[in-house]
Amino acid sequence: MKPQIHPAWFPEALVTCACGATFTVGATVAKIDTEVCASCHPFFTGEQRIVDTAGQVDRFMRRLEAGVEQRKVELERQQSREEAEREAKRQRRGLTPVRARRAATPKPAAKPAPEPKPDAAADAES
Repeated sequence: MKPQIHPAWFPEALVTCACGATFTVGATVAKIDTEVCASCHPFFTGEQRIVDTAGQVDRFMRRLEAGVEQRKVELERQQSREEAEREAKRQRRGLTPVRARRAATPKPAAKPAPEPKPDAAADAES
């Protein structure tokens, strides 16, 4: 190996993040400034933070919402087309559309049997 070709090694280099976190690592420079670290990066924190650059996020969200609306319209159109095809098929076969069955009407309550007259029971015993 050639002497004097390796950079200086700093085993206790100080790393400072934009969020204020500081920690030490081994590096070839004594001080490192970063914008994002493990303490504030969304991947590690689990929070979703969107950095909007020139309204790109807004444009994306509008396109996304327009796509959802377009899919709803296409689905409704397809369902109505399928229903029309089923109806045309029924008409070609001479069938009528399926109707809902009538709700069963409740039957009137049965009349209670008449009780025997007390006089007739007394006469029968004597």
